[in-house]
Amino acid sequence: MDKEKRQVPDEYILLSSMRMGNQKAYECLFKRFYPMLCAYATRFVELKDAEEIVQDVMLWLWENRQTQKFETSLSQYLLQAIYHRSINRIISQRSRLRAETRFYEYTREMLQDTDLFSLEELKGKIKEAIEELPPLYKEAFVMHRFGNKSYKEIAEILQVSPKTIDYRIQQALKRLRVALKDYLPLIPLLFPKDFLS
Repeated sequence: MDKEKRQVPDEYILLSSMRMGNQKAYECLFKRFYPMLCAYATRFVELKDAEEIVQDVMLWLWENRQTQKFETSLSQYLLQAIYHRSINRIISQRSRLRAETRFYEYTREMLQDTDLFSLEELKGKIKEAIEELPPLYKEAFVMHRFGNKSYKEIAEILQVSPKTIDYRIQQALKRLRVALKDYLPLIPLLFPKDFLS
């Protein structure tokens, strides 16, 4: 007997229909498995990551519906896929954390070792770079980064579209990244990580 036929009968029918491109069958499978798979994934990762992993696996199931063969039941297959992707996510997050830790340590060492620029001098360089921006770029950038205003709020104040504000801020960021390229590793010590992003 075909291994796939060992599955729950209606599950086998839904799987067969999905293979033929029946989107309603896929939606039924999605609704059936999604809550269970999310609950399982949260054993390993946070809910936000769990939902993303499950959505990726279910999308993969649809995109590969015509070629995929299951050696076990569909539910067992999906649980294994969720397990492996969750473990990969954990490994990836740990690697990123190690990289961020190394960057922080490098930045701290760099700050301790440098005799050329104190934080006050760095503040002066940043202020100088902002002052040299074209007036329209500077105005939008300062209102957003230092005035904590949204693009929409700035657009209303300046009576332009939010897209115009977005353009001005992106141009300001490009110029600042060039002007401050030698100091980029030190800037997060003074400002949030997203200051020049």
